[in-house]
Amino acid sequence: MDFNKRKDLVFIILAGFFITNAIVAELIGGKLIQFFGLFTQSIGIILWPVVFILTDLINEHYGKQGVRKLTYITVGLIAYTFILISIGLNINAVQFSPVNDENFRIVFGQSQWIIVGSIIAFFASQLVDVYVFWIFRNKTGNKMIWLRATGSTVVSQLVDTFIVQYVAFVLPGKWTTDEFIHNACWGYSFKLLIAVALIPFIYLGHYAINKFLDKDKNIAK
Repeated sequence: MDFNKRKDLVFIILAGFFITNAIVAELIGGKLIQFFGLFTQSIGIILWPVVFILTDLINEHYGKQGVRKLTYITVGLIAYTFILISIGLNINAVQFSPVNDENFRIVFGQSQWIIVGSIIAFFASQLVDVYVFWIFRNKTGNKMIWLRATGSTVVSQLVDTFIVQYVAFVLPGKWTTDEFIHNACWGYSFKLLIAVALIPFIYLGHYAINKFLDKDKNIAK
């Protein structure tokens, strides 16, 4: 397998996991959980650490255009997923269906505010992540991977956390302003801790990709 085919294969794998995590996070996002009794968040938050790593790896190896194109595709697929779910919600189940209409609606009938908020937040935060990442990348070159990976996450997740929680819970009147600030600040802090904890995995991912691609370069020589 030549270098370009290997690089395409890596991108397909990264993109597959990226899109899958993003869509699954949206599907399960209607369930709220408490962390350590301190703050309330969507259960979808547990999947975003993987997206952090994937965004960084794609940024590093495929550039800003790679992340932007994948972001556009993912937003489109998320919207497409919810359109299909909406169609399913409006088709009545037969009486002997093991999953009746009410059960189906409980699982998949998320608030339109949550759907809109999560799509806007995801789109905006990904574009911000790319922008900030390349500011650091242009200044540090191939050095200090941890700085651009963590720095871009610090800024982008501030955007993501506050947008999604404001649109999903404040605008429809589910949370007061105080509840919003409390949960958003704790949720953002949680994401920052995760971003720092993931630094070793980011380096591991870079190492694995570079080794896979370098093997092919040596063969090509």
